[in-house]
Amino acid sequence: MTLLDTKPAAAAGPVDPARRLRVDNLEVGFTRDGETRSVVRGVSFDLHAGRCVAIVGESGSGKSVTARTLVGLTGAGSVQSGRVLLGAADDPGDEHVADLTAQSERGWRRIRGRRIGFIQQDALVSLDPLRPVGREIEESLRLHGWGDRAARRAKAVELLASVDVPAPERRARQRPGELSGGLRQRALIASAIALDPDVVIADEPTTALDVTVQAQVLALLDDMKARGASLVLISHDLSVVAHLADEILVMRGGEVVEQGPADVLLRHPQHPYTRSLIDAVPGGHTRGERLAPPSLHLARADTLSGTATTDRAEPVLEARGLVKRFAAPDGTPTVAVDDVSFTLHRGETLGIVGESGSGKSTTARIALALEAADAGEVRLLGQPWTAVPESRRRVLRRRISVVSQDPLSSFDPRWNVERILLDAIPADAGLGRGARVQRARDLLAQVALPPETLRRFPLRLSGGQRQRIAIARALAPSPEIVVLDEAVSALDVSVQAQILDLLVDLQNDYGLSYLFISHDLGVIHHMSDRVLVMKNGVVVESGTSEQIFVAPAHPYTQELVGALPTLDQKPLDQKRANS
Repeated sequence: MTLLDTKPAAAAGPVDPARRLRVDNLEVGFTRDGETRSVVRGVSFDLHAGRCVAIVGESGSGKSVTARTLVGLTGAGSVQSGRVLLGAADDPGDEHVADLTAQSERGWRRIRGRRIGFIQQDALVSLDPLRPVGREIEESLRLHGWGDRAARRAKAVELLASVDVPAPERRARQRPGELSGGLRQRALIASAIALDPDVVIADEPTTALDVTVQAQVLALLDDMKARGASLVLISHDLSVVAHLADEILVMRGGEVVEQGPADVLLRHPQHPYTRSLIDAVPGGHTRGERLAPPSLHLARADTLSGTATTDRAEPVLEARGLVKRFAAPDGTPTVAVDDVSFTLHRGETLGIVGESGSGKSTTARIALALEAADAGEVRLLGQPWTAVPESRRRVLRRRISVVSQDPLSSFDPRWNVERILLDAIPADAGLGRGARVQRARDLLAQVALPPETLRRFPLRLSGGQRQRIAIARALAPSPEIVVLDEAVSALDVSVQAQILDLLVDLQNDYGLSYLFISHDLGVIHHMSDRVLVMKNGVVVESGTSEQIFVAPAHPYTQELVGALPTLDQKPLDQKRANS
């Protein structure tokens, strides 16, 4: 019997007082032009008090559709078959049981918030930008007739305090844009649990958060579970769910390909797709493996061994004493980059890691000469770069390229891939129309995309395909340096692994130098020869990848490394103690 055979039987049984939710053979589909397409098929699980069921899969796997179905957000008629019972019994006629597949919108308004809470991925989008977060929490209470205005205001502050928001009275009066990503996510959680619901659905609650903030949010969810909350956690990353999940469902193409107890599934995966998700976690499967010296650095050193030592040591990008100040909304000057220096050598990857606001992306923009430094300078290939006007930089501009986090926002949506790539090929390359198109095909081949991709538009491509196009565009002028600013942070783990492998292959083939910016220490560790750790605009530690990740010296670096999610299922309270 495989792990997939462990799903609960559909037959009715005795009342289980600890059960909060039963999903039985759920099928969800959407109708367009008279044709219904099934997007979720055969999902079954039971959820009990103080337990967490995690649903894991890549984009398009059906995990988020499943989550939204559980809170009635997929629209009338979307549930094709199956049952979803909220409560301890199998009889929908029981007054304490709600059949979620048979609810009207009016019925859902009574259930959402009161019996099922929903934590969405992007708090900045989910929260009203014009309303203080305290008012947002008060609104969920008001909709269910809870208390008077003064009681709701006091309850909102109490809820913010319960999710470890510092100075909750002051934070309750602030709008989402005035809060950090971690505080916004905590406010969203406070709103979701305001009425102490039986079940909380958390859809990618830590995606795009800094590693330490992610650890804090996971610890908060774990504390909720310890107090008896029942969680359904949606994620594309097995390392995120490993510390919370009691049971894991792995979805692909709308179906559950593997299901079972978390400790069994993570240690002994049966399905090849599950194994591929585990293998895609950057740097290894457990904490010890993840922090071992990455073998790809050794492989890259072997590949570069044919290059002369002087070439290997040749600096291609040098920054000295960079300083950048910005004015805060109240006019107070803020130092975003404070005396930052580094040297990037030919064929090397220099990683810059830090949380949001650490100054790493501003440093990258200064290195690209897209932002002017208030002090210090950058030299490119031994020549002045930031200290000269753009007219003098133009001849060197093609020697340095950039791949950004969200390629879709950097593409003209009216252009197909061919036009995007042709626009990036230097006009003075002396190539005719036919040769330029062939160059575009060659670029696609370099990033492992078929030539017919030239006729497609970015909106019709997957996230991984778009990022490959962004890399191809960066390679079009034949640069020697590529700046990668959070280039894989929004990708599924398996797609992320493919892109990282592609970048390593390109570096080996063409001797590229990478300035790699990320908040993800796993990715930085996987890719980098040397690492700079930034906090509040200052480089607090630098060294080889092995030095930084195996023996970090600075307390902040130790905190970052200690917050790395792994698959070893170390209890979160022990992780916090070690951090």
